[in-house]
Amino acid sequence: MRNRVRGTADRPRLSVHRSHQHICVQVIDDLAGKTLVSVSTLDKELRESLTYGGNKAAAAIVGKTLAERALQAGIKEVRFDRGSCKYHGRIASLADAAREGGLVF
Repeated sequence: MRNRVRGTADRPRLSVHRSHQHICVQVIDDLAGKTLVSVSTLDKELRESLTYGGNKAAAAIVGKTLAERALQAGIKEVRFDRGSCKYHGRIASLADAAREGGLVF
């Protein structure tokens, strides 16, 4: 998937990594090789409010937080890179929350 999805300065790549217990999301400009925004269930402010980071509720909170931080950084449009994961469960929940927060895929 990553070979076909490349981020630019105008439309960076939203990359998702999930493990059994956590989910991490980054907005990446591939041309410059920089991470612009990142959110994870391991962040201090999210870790305190979450009881478990490996479910759909946690993914939705991460997606909402990502949308807020991206809009503050001036990023409105992204390209979604789900990696090798299916668009199902936590990945879909994260994407829906990010869309509701104002990001355009």
